[in-house]
Formats: sequence, structure tokens, C-alpha cells
Amino acid sequence: MRIWSVHPQHLDAKGLVALWRETLLAQKVLLGQTKGYRNHPQLKRFKSHADPIAAIGAYLRAVQLEAARRGYNFDASKILHKGPAVKISVTDGQVAYELRHLKAKLKARDFAAYERLTNIASPSLHPLFTLIDGGIEDWEVL
Repeated sequence: MRIWSVHPQHLDAKGLVALWRETLLAQKVLLGQTKGYRNHPQLKRFKSHADPIAAIGAYLRAVQLEAARRGYNFDASKILHKGPAVKISVTDGQVAYELRHLKAKLKARDFAAYERLTNIASPSLHPLFTLIDGGIEDWEVL
């Protein structure tokens, strides 16, 4: 499971679909509706949020909007919380780590998407996140 800090606009089609599915799974985990993935490190930042369901809903909404912008039909009714959420801080070190990881995936899977991402001076963050100074997050599995 990878819940990216970068904006979903930077993902290729395969990555966007995977993000949608994995974040829907994360929503189920946060609701206690699954036995697996309950302690997945990617969920720590959502679990520590004052309103985890609002946070995952806001995350999903941005993914769904990006899909719609591309002409895909991701079922918005699957998002259980439709309102805004308090932003989550993400460190610049975490974002840099994720960008390296994403570029490696895109270079192997979708070279055009890789080139687009490589040519951007400062990729956008997912709108749920706000950037702060720091290293790779402690929940990240290296």
C-alpha cells in the first residue's frame, strides 16, 4: 500500500487506479471493517489525525477529482466522508523519498509520465498535505 504525498496528477493511469483502490482499502481499515492492514505504516499519519475518516475522505476526494479530470469514472459514493479535513504535515524529506520511489516506478512502467515528472521543478503535493522541514517520516519502511 502506498498513499502518496504528491498530488495524484503526477501518477500514471496504473498508479492512479492503484491509489484509488488502496486508499479505499485504507478507509475500510480505519473504519475497522477489515482484519488485514490494520497496522500498515502508511496509515499512521491518518490514524494520528484528529478525524481519520475525514482525512481519508479528503484524500480520496482529491484522487477522485483527478480521475474525473482525466475522464475516468471513480465512484464518488464510495467516499464516506465528503467534507474537508484539517491538513496533515509531511516533511520535505518524505516527499523527496516518495519522488525518488515514484520516478523509479514510472521510469520502468510509463516513460512519458516519468519525463513529465522529471521536468517539473517542484511537484505539487496532494491537497491534504502541507510541507514542513524534516527527514523521511518515522513510519516509512525503508
